[in-house]
Amino acid sequence: MTINLIWAALLGYLIGSIPFGLLLTKAAGMGDVRQIGSGNIGATNVLRTGNKGLAAGTLVLDLLKGFAPVAVAGHLWGEVAMAFAAGAAVLGHCFPVWLGFKGGKGVATNAGVAFGLAWPLGLAYAFVWLSILAIFRISSLAGMAAVVAAAAAAPLFGYPQFFPVLGAIALLIIYL
Repeated sequence: MTINLIWAALLGYLIGSIPFGLLLTKAAGMGDVRQIGSGNIGATNVLRTGNKGLAAGTLVLDLLKGFAPVAVAGHLWGEVAMAFAAGAAVLGHCFPVWLGFKGGKGVATNAGVAFGLAWPLGLAYAFVWLSILAIFRISSLAGMAAVVAAAAAAPLFGYPQFFPVLGAIALLIIYL
């Protein structure tokens, strides 16, 4: 069992570490996204380049890099492994080995994690993020509210086993 948790965490971290925002902006000839805005590699900073298509692509890929390792770990090793993959995927995005451990905030990756753990948690995340963004027009506020909402929704929606990992991720994202 322990080796499976190690594999799940390794899978999550390595997939989470893929810097899609950086790769897409460089491939589009827009240079290094870390040199503008917040200096992060996530979708919000890619949006600051003015290229909405690249930002949308980054958002989708960052969501998928949270979802995929959680789904694979759940299929292969069960719920505990899902939690390990979830936490590691967000850590990978925030602290990618390929970029000297300087990545993004993990908001989109955590949305994918929430959907991967249980779709109602992902819906709660998306609803809160979209609502706060529509009202206040502040992406960082929407992201922080959404990560807290996903953690709070876990026990309320019948997924208390995922509260510890979602709570830890929420604390990390708020800290960053």
